[in-house]
Amino acid sequence: MNTGAPWPDSNEARQRVRRMQVKLHQRALDDPNRRFRDLYNLVCDPAFLVVAWERVKGNRGSRSAGIDGVKPRAIASGDRFLAQLRDDLRSGQFGPLAVRERLIPKTGGKLRALGIPTARDRTVQAALVLVLEPIFEADFQPCSYGFRPNRRAHDAIAEIYHLASRPRNYEWVVEGDIKACFDEISHSALLARVRDRIGDKRVVNLVKAFLKAGVLAEDGVQRDTITGTPQGGIASPLLANIALSVLDDHFARAWEACGTYVDRARRRRHGLANYRLIRYADDFVVMVSGTEAHAEALKTEAAAVLAPMGLRLSEEKTAISHIDQGFDFLGYRIQRRRGRGTVKRFVYVYPAKKALASVVGKVRALTGRRTNPSLEVLLYRLNPVLRGWTNYFRYGVSKATFNYLRAFVWQRVVRWLRRKHPRITWKQLRRRYLPGWWPTVGEVTLFNPGGVAVTYYRFRGKHIPSPWTSATGESAA
Repeated sequence: MNTGAPWPDSNEARQRVRRMQVKLHQRALDDPNRRFRDLYNLVCDPAFLVVAWERVKGNRGSRSAGIDGVKPRAIASGDRFLAQLRDDLRSGQFGPLAVRERLIPKTGGKLRALGIPTARDRTVQAALVLVLEPIFEADFQPCSYGFRPNRRAHDAIAEIYHLASRPRNYEWVVEGDIKACFDEISHSALLARVRDRIGDKRVVNLVKAFLKAGVLAEDGVQRDTITGTPQGGIASPLLANIALSVLDDHFARAWEACGTYVDRARRRRHGLANYRLIRYADDFVVMVSGTEAHAEALKTEAAAVLAPMGLRLSEEKTAISHIDQGFDFLGYRIQRRRGRGTVKRFVYVYPAKKALASVVGKVRALTGRRTNPSLEVLLYRLNPVLRGWTNYFRYGVSKATFNYLRAFVWQRVVRWLRRKHPRITWKQLRRRYLPGWWPTVGEVTLFNPGGVAVTYYRFRGKHIPSPWTSATGESAA
């Protein structure tokens, strides 16, 4: 690309970026040992910076400021902002600032630390991702599903269901949880994997600068980042996938060594295990066709593979389960049970108790005694929560759960109405707010979880298209 070209408009920038991403991805596919050079000019390219800035300014994080106090959505002149940023990148004067730490609550009462970069740093990170992602996507294994284009959590669940069901019957499960994954990744080990593909020292140094930028804690103390990549940065998911690909590659080689379906059946007859990894970000399971002893050995093996990357398994959360006992993964409960009206056993996928408790807790909070908005405002707050939750869990045996949630939400809203209007009779309340016995005000109606149709999510296997090889794929931004 011509780095001296004028600033393109949005559509032209996306087209130029996509064309270059397709080239990078295809070259990476054609030569797995190729090291890419002269990529820094692409990071500085006007088209890449325009697409990166659109991503930064268009996402929800644009309402948050870094340590400089500047929110991306508050920057009025994007052209001036990008021109200055590009000049600093080309002259070598750009240097990332420390991220602003923000602690958010997790389930179980713990806190998760998010790092909020400045608007300038976010834009450069987004441009880096636009350049690096097509290259590393050519190397990533099909068993990895988290934070990758065209892939989602349901693909991971579908592969687990595929392996656990007949005739494959992978019955033992290693439930892996990497302890403080984003905080403990070894910088040297991660940069070594980046250098395997990236020969441009300026790009590698830019990645290193972001890793070493530091964190400004909520108590005002700035800390150096010796390990890890702060959660919250645009480049963090890609860097984490590069680090964790060491686990994917190890188990992918083992899977290929097992051979064909016939070879795997022969291994089982000789008492050997077959196994396959399914990973979503820092959560993974290893499905094992073998014995509990095989699963225990694979747990130890996974820990040994992660150790050079500075990572370790959580002793409390990493466990061995049998498919008949069931296990939770990505909000779903996966368990083999006897089918209704038959002695045969089938694998069922349905919302886990924790996931149901989470949405029930949100409904309780929105309809609590201390909340006093209008019914219209309440419905506007409830509907996105219910719609999003049911859309995620509609791929499974979820109808009974949806009907329970429907009854629970109706009861909570009606009780809220009775508290809000204590002086009107039930007949008046029903006539005014419950036409057809369902909470409605004007054109706004409470979302009905029981009306969501459940369906089967098709296992796509290796047939998930890359956005840079499909004819209809859009820009990765």
